[in-house]
Amino acid sequence: METTGLNTSAAADHLCVLVHGLWGNPKHLGYLASALREKYPQDVLHVLVAKRNSGSFTYDGIETGAERVTQEIEDTIEELARNGQTVKKLSIVGYSLGGLVARYVVGLLYSKGWFDKLEPVNFTTFATPHLGVRTPLTGFHNHVWNVLGARTLSTSGRQLFTIDSFRDTGRPLLAVLADPSSIFIKALASFKHRSLYSNITNDRSAVFYTTCISKTDPFVDLSAIKLNYLPGYQDVVVDPDNPVSPKPSESDLPLYQRISATTRNTLSKIPLFAALVVFIPLGVTAFLINSGIQSIRSAQRIRLHEAGLGAGHYRIPLLIEDARRMGEGVYEGFGGAQSQEYLPAGSEESSSPLSFSRKRSYRSESMASESTEKLLGNGGNDSNTQLPGSLHSRSLDFPTLALTKDQFDMVDALDEVGWRKYPVHIHKVGHTHAAIIVRMNRKSFAEGKIVVGHWLDEFDI
Repeated sequence: METTGLNTSAAADHLCVLVHGLWGNPKHLGYLASALREKYPQDVLHVLVAKRNSGSFTYDGIETGAERVTQEIEDTIEELARNGQTVKKLSIVGYSLGGLVARYVVGLLYSKGWFDKLEPVNFTTFATPHLGVRTPLTGFHNHVWNVLGARTLSTSGRQLFTIDSFRDTGRPLLAVLADPSSIFIKALASFKHRSLYSNITNDRSAVFYTTCISKTDPFVDLSAIKLNYLPGYQDVVVDPDNPVSPKPSESDLPLYQRISATTRNTLSKIPLFAALVVFIPLGVTAFLINSGIQSIRSAQRIRLHEAGLGAGHYRIPLLIEDARRMGEGVYEGFGGAQSQEYLPAGSEESSSPLSFSRKRSYRSESMASESTEKLLGNGGNDSNTQLPGSLHSRSLDFPTLALTKDQFDMVDALDEVGWRKYPVHIHKVGHTHAAIIVRMNRKSFAEGKIVVGHWLDEFDI
């Protein structure tokens, strides 16, 4: 059992579970766990870092991984009970793919009656691709990525690219996870707090629209907007109620500032292009070979899991009414190279409400907040989100992305549950997917510590 110290103190009644991502292992969550433990000692909080779905096991599908993690949670609660400790509260945190696993886990726990005995408190995801990782519909390069990427990560890959048919539903697993009548949405809605943290730039594994559950991406061109940050969190955590403001047009700036901005924008793209040119030819072959091997092994593990004594225990009704490291680099390289594509103006989907969050409990009543509520999805009915009044002329509008119908439905259903969504601007390192949780002990990941610090400040014990 991988924990940061299950203790013998009967005082702690709150269990927090941390779930890592694709290709991950408990060490990836080391900083999250240690920061949590530093703030909340063992007599206040139990911390479980799930380990039974590590490494290549993450190829085996979201539901298989979730069944493993659910069993691990149940075993932990039972072990604590044998030591005279009663768990009364549950929080769960998912990183990357782990956020999707966590969403499935809470559905299983809900269906088994655990939420009648436990109070669901905090549900948080970091850089989780809630809408999958397929790129928007249009463009040949996007089509190639969607076809190839979906077939290199075994069951998990098909689910992330939403080309799977989950059990007897005939629908992708991610669509089932977001079905309003599913155990998963009902479980998610049971939590006292739901929050997510989403990189707005340089996340080569899971881009903004999917990690922030959004039909738009206001942060495609950072040079065209002014970011507004939460006080006390430097220039890292963006204010979710007032994320962006109009920026003076280039014609209003002095010549030297326009040249400087253009140069920085160009130079920032050079490392990615260089990496693609040099690294991809070396890595693709190894990646494909390893993917084939891992897919075979994954299929074998799934068969054994299905045949195991514990597998059927979780098959409940879903609806209520080193080559690996190189492969990860190739995957991120291809994913990061994709560009945004948009729906044409006037299309049916683009007239849908733009939403980051529909919960109003934290809504500011000011005009600035109302305008950015529309931008970040707290309502609004326009296909292109704009700031009000005279600011329209500054072109602060953001077209609807060319998502699939399933993805649009996911956004609507998940937003109906309500989230506190925090855009994150990590800009001193190019690998923001790892930096957001300080996945490794690197000085360049220091901005991730600010993100984790904010999460801890919001954590309800």
